[in-house]
Amino acid sequence: MAKNNRSTSGIPNGTRTVIAVRFSALGDVAMTIPVLYSACMCHRATQFVMVTRKAFTGVFVNKPDNLTVVGVDFADSRYKGPMGMRRLIADLADRYNPDTLVDLHDVLRTKLMRLFCRLRGIRVSSIDKGRADKRALTRQSGKKMKPLTPSVERYRDTFARAGIAVDMCFRSIFGDGRKGDPALYSAVAPAERPAGQKWIGIAPFAAHEGKIYPPGKMEQVVAMLSKRGDTRIFIFGGGGREKEIAEAWESKYPAVTSLCGKRLGFGVELSLLSHLDAAITMDSGNMHLASVAGATTVSVWGATHPYCGFTGWRQSDDNIVQEPLPCRPCSVFGNRPCRRGDYLCLNAITPDAIYAKVAEIINAGTH
Repeated sequence: MAKNNRSTSGIPNGTRTVIAVRFSALGDVAMTIPVLYSACMCHRATQFVMVTRKAFTGVFVNKPDNLTVVGVDFADSRYKGPMGMRRLIADLADRYNPDTLVDLHDVLRTKLMRLFCRLRGIRVSSIDKGRADKRALTRQSGKKMKPLTPSVERYRDTFARAGIAVDMCFRSIFGDGRKGDPALYSAVAPAERPAGQKWIGIAPFAAHEGKIYPPGKMEQVVAMLSKRGDTRIFIFGGGGREKEIAEAWESKYPAVTSLCGKRLGFGVELSLLSHLDAAITMDSGNMHLASVAGATTVSVWGATHPYCGFTGWRQSDDNIVQEPLPCRPCSVFGNRPCRRGDYLCLNAITPDAIYAKVAEIINAGTH
C-alpha cells in the first residue's frame, strides 16, 4: 500500500501549520481577514487554521486554499470551562498537528489555550491590545488624545512575533478590483442594476447605544437620499426592533429595501456590499464587513473614537463623521452609559453632514 502523505485533516504531513484564534466580536473577527488572507498569500507552503465562533465562520468567504476555518460552539459541553479549552487544544492538535498558536484575542479562554499549547510544546504568540493606552484615551479627565495602533496592525504584529512576516497584500475579500457574484443576492436585488442607479447600504445599528445614531435622524438621511431619484437603499441589520424600524422605512420610502431579519448569510451580504457605491455604518461589525468587501464607507462615531484603532480596512479618514467633544471617547466599545446623559456625541451630528459625505462619494462615482 502506498504511504499516505496527508493527515486526517487533509493537510499534507510535515507541512507547517499555524492556528490563529479570535472568538469575538464580529467586527474584531472581520478585522482578522486582511492579515490572515495576506499571511496565507505570503506563505503558500504554510497551512493556516482560523478558530472562531461557529456563528462567524461564514465571514471567511473566498478564502485562500491554505486556510481552514474551524467553528467552535461553546454551548457544547465538550468545550465549556478550563477543561473544555484543554479538550479544544487536544482536538486541534490531533487533527492539525500545529507548531504555532497565534492568539488574536487574549481573553481567559485563549490564555488557557496558550497554556495547554505550551504544555504540548506548541509555540505561542499573543496580541498586545494596548489596554493601558486605551484606558488613558477613554478616562474622564487627563485624556491622552493620540491615535493608537490599529487592530489590524496589532494582529499583524502578533503574527510577526511568531516568525510569520506578513506583507499586507489583501485588498478585498473578493480579490483586487473584483466583486461578489450578483447571483448570490438576486432574491433581494437585481443582478444588473438600472443604468445610472446608485446603490447605498445603510447599517444604522450597533450592539451598544453609544454607537447608534438616533433612528429618527437616520431616517432623515434616508429621506434625503430617497429624494435624489437615482438611488436604491439597502438597510442592513438584525431582527426585533431593528427589523421594525427598517421595515417602517421600507414601507414609507419606495427606494428602500430592508434586509433586516432575513438571515441571508454573510456570503450574500458581503457580495451585495461589494457592489455598493457607498455604505453608511456605525462603528460596528457592519463597518468592517463593508470594508473587507471593498465598499467605500461613511462611518458615524459617537461614544467611541477612531483613535482607539478600530477604523475600517483601507477606509479614508475623510469619510469619518464625528463631533470633536472633550468627553470623547468615553469608551472603547460604546458600552458605558453617557456621562452627560444626552449622547450629544451622536445627537450633535446633523443628517446633512452624513448626507453630504455620501453625496460627495456617489456624485464623484468613486467605487
